[in-house]
Amino acid sequence: MAVNTAKKRATVIDVARLARVSKSTVSLALKNSELLRKETRWRVHQAADQLGYVRNRSAARLRGASTDIIGMVINDLGNPFFAEMAVGIERACRRADVTPFIANVTEDVERQRSAMRSMVERGVAGLIISAARGTTADDLSTVMGWGVPVILVMREIPGAGLPTIVPQNKAGAELAVHHLISLGHRRIALVGGVRGEPAYQARLAGWKNALKRAGLPTGKNLIFTGPVTREGGARALGRALDCALARPSAALCFNDIVAIGGVQELWRRGMTAGEHFAMVGFDDVAHGRMTTPELTTVSVDSAAIGEKAVETLLQNIGGGRFTGTIRTPVALAVRQTCAQARPAP
Repeated sequence: MAVNTAKKRATVIDVARLARVSKSTVSLALKNSELLRKETRWRVHQAADQLGYVRNRSAARLRGASTDIIGMVINDLGNPFFAEMAVGIERACRRADVTPFIANVTEDVERQRSAMRSMVERGVAGLIISAARGTTADDLSTVMGWGVPVILVMREIPGAGLPTIVPQNKAGAELAVHHLISLGHRRIALVGGVRGEPAYQARLAGWKNALKRAGLPTGKNLIFTGPVTREGGARALGRALDCALARPSAALCFNDIVAIGGVQELWRRGMTAGEHFAMVGFDDVAHGRMTTPELTTVSVDSAAIGEKAVETLLQNIGGGRFTGTIRTPVALAVRQTCAQARPAP
């Protein structure tokens, strides 16, 4: 089991000692009081930044007691998968008699940084972070120095050294491609997603592994990246359908939102998913079960991931030292957007 890398949280006394001022001066300086000289305020802020100090606005209320609030920093609650995961977090918090404090950062790293600081200032006991796209280990190094346990969910951040809970992305992609191969498809595209992101790289690896084992092509002309939105999915699948030579007959989509956009693109072209083109999504959000036809997908229990995150965070708050990665199981939900491959004309 890895050693917890979180440092002891800096105190007002530490800041006062480094800045060579009194505790009351530190308090005034952090409130940007005009009663202090500008030079003094600057020296205190420099000391606070150097020590990684954040002001606990709940300190008076919480002195001598432990907080029963945890922070949830979610990258995009507009995405139904992350909304469903947040429901799981809230449900587990209710069972544990703790209160979740939520922030939706809409894939904005700066907004995420501000939300994390604000939550720690208000005395949260720990943080569950589904990181904004583009977050790096450096972005999280500051919060690690604030002395609160942190759990990452859904998005791995290489080099962060934080406990992380993600689905079995690689295995899920292999499941989907094996299913399409069993239906007779031989040119299977990978549609949507952003290169370089760990989840994309894992699903790309699973796609390649399954095709290689079957002796099928894995060339770049079968990979169509794009924004993880319905519009992005529609455009990416459109590029696949416009291939003049050796057009794919099936696709693994990066997630269900991309796949739903693909279903709509097929409809716009007078085609039907499952009849004219086979599609598999990834995540199993409720929206995919309401499409026509219903979406075949790799099922990820988003609520269970949220619940596991709360369980692990509370263990670390209680003195646990888990900093590894938990990969939750996935399954294939076979519905209506896949069918036997049509004979080549």
